[in-house]
Amino acid sequence: MSKLSKRKGKRSPGKGRHSQISQQILMQYILSVLGMIAGFFLLFFLGWLFCRLFIWQAYDPLYRFLKAMENTIVFWGSAVILVGMFLLAYRSLSKPLAYLDEVIAAAEQLAHPDETPIQLSSAMASVQDELNVVREGALRSAIYAREAEQRKNDLIVYLAHDLKTPLTSVIGYLTLLRDEPQLSPEMRAKYTGIALEKAERLETLINEFFEITRFSLSQLTLQEESVNLTRMLEQITFEFQPALADKELSWNLSLAPDVVGLCDPDKLERVFDNLLRNAINYSYHGTAIQVSLEKFHSSIVVTIKNRGQTIPPEKLERIFEQFFRLDSSRSSASGGAGLGLAIAKEIVELHGGTIRAESADESVAFTVTLPADS
Repeated sequence: MSKLSKRKGKRSPGKGRHSQISQQILMQYILSVLGMIAGFFLLFFLGWLFCRLFIWQAYDPLYRFLKAMENTIVFWGSAVILVGMFLLAYRSLSKPLAYLDEVIAAAEQLAHPDETPIQLSSAMASVQDELNVVREGALRSAIYAREAEQRKNDLIVYLAHDLKTPLTSVIGYLTLLRDEPQLSPEMRAKYTGIALEKAERLETLINEFFEITRFSLSQLTLQEESVNLTRMLEQITFEFQPALADKELSWNLSLAPDVVGLCDPDKLERVFDNLLRNAINYSYHGTAIQVSLEKFHSSIVVTIKNRGQTIPPEKLERIFEQFFRLDSSRSSASGGAGLGLAIAKEIVELHGGTIRAESADESVAFTVTLPADS
């Protein structure tokens, strides 16, 4: 059964059943109706008994009045019933309408939540608790949104500032190469290499700008197909060999053979690329990076673990937030926009999987769990 059909088949809580306060109001209305009917018949019966206690004379004014009432009993009985129904309806509706007014006022407060808790009458204590949970969630979401927006704005400012440095260097060295034709081949090659290095850094920064814009404006969608994940990881790790050599790192691969999963290969490759790149950037010099792939009955598990500085718990909790960077310094050439892990989390969750990070004893491990086909 697909996830969509499961969601459709799942009954929402509260649908098709009355809440506690609705049951209470409904029960009060039924009891009031029954009480009114019982009271009407009791009054009629007592009146009948009262009339039987006396011997009435035709000239007695009270007898004439009662006789007139008897002749118009349908009218007066209907009038009493109508008045009783009106009073009963007013009494029964006034309380729910008062509750509704409270809920409307609470909804207006939820539209602009603040630190003031929602207060409802004691009969609506459970509703009050639920609304306050929603209010607190809205406050947390607003805080997270403001923090993410602030991090994004700060990051753009840092990136804009950093763009100037490599661009100035590129222009300076190219101008030097143009204005100094007598430079030796060695110096010309050196300056050309520096200009190329700065241009590559400039390209990285521009790509970060593009990444921020694309993540903010686009919605990720999947194009799934059967993919050999073992071969995917072997290929990605092989492409990182030059980066490993720069830091004298090595791979420690433990990949189950021919693990096939249903996924979007381009987007899942992006997840593994980002995790492996992070492992390389934050590994101690001369250590090994462990990459494992296991398939269980209902899941496929990929773990990437490296030796590096322990991530504090408070940062580990926020590591998948948008624009969050472990290293706030912009001088690091490996520093990114803080979007890689946030996008990786979104991609993994779109696949119906989970991703988590753990860090202790100078090691960092990322575990990706994906649903297996069988």
